[in-house]
Amino acid sequence: MNFERFRVPAGQEVKLADYTTDETGPFADKSAAQEKLAADVARLSELQGMLYAQKTYALLILLQGIDAAGKDSTIKHVMSGVNPLGCQVTSFKVPSAEELDHDYLWRYFRALPQRGNIGIFNRSYYEEVLVVRVHPELLGREQIHSSKKREKLWATRYRDITRFEEYLEENGIEVLKFFLHLSKDEQKKRFLARLDSEDKNWKFSEADVKERAYWDSYQRAFEAMLSNTSSPSVPWYVIPADRKWFTRVAVADIIVRKLESMKLAYPQLDRAQRQALENAREILESES
Repeated sequence: MNFERFRVPAGQEVKLADYTTDETGPFADKSAAQEKLAADVARLSELQGMLYAQKTYALLILLQGIDAAGKDSTIKHVMSGVNPLGCQVTSFKVPSAEELDHDYLWRYFRALPQRGNIGIFNRSYYEEVLVVRVHPELLGREQIHSSKKREKLWATRYRDITRFEEYLEENGIEVLKFFLHLSKDEQKKRFLARLDSEDKNWKFSEADVKERAYWDSYQRAFEAMLSNTSSPSVPWYVIPADRKWFTRVAVADIIVRKLESMKLAYPQLDRAQRQALENAREILESES
């Protein structure tokens, strides 16, 4: 299956109603997709080893979506085979006082992966055009008060973010962006499951239900984000999220294809380095 069909073309005006949330692809059910996911997880592990050894590139993966879209479980299952030494996950919560004293991209810049690593942002700098747009009163904490600035704020931030991602790409940090597209009915089911199961109670927050009241506002903010920041080199992928197992298969496939496109390989040793290895071998083999 070609998961590239979930890619948002640059410059396209996105209407989420045109995108499915309930997708199974060629798979009859979850068990039928497990073989594909397992193969991609194994391949991802191989490619990560090359990425880590080569230390030329880094990969930054962004996961955005409404509450209960499955961001945490996607990370857990797709990245289950990678070496923790070369992978870091950052979840961005409410900004601290220190972070609010800096520009809005500052805290995200600090969390970028180093060369050779995979970095995952569970929510990202796109929150600055999502939750802040839905709740504009939050702008007061960012010292933004001018009505003139607010009129142009979102267009400016889309431009800033797009340029920021271009900068990352130019400096060897490849970026993958996934929007997990969940239906309102499925979100309700997942919230109720958290309430009904004691082992899931800890996942539930009263704020989740309060934010659900802003569903339509969030959908408009998501559409504007996708329409304005899917670029030719750093596109968005709108991944159906009503079936978690399908979400994982799609995300894993796209990550593997991205890494394969980077032409990764283990470093080749020069003559001096090979001679050093031979010397080491002679020393070890000469030991009694």
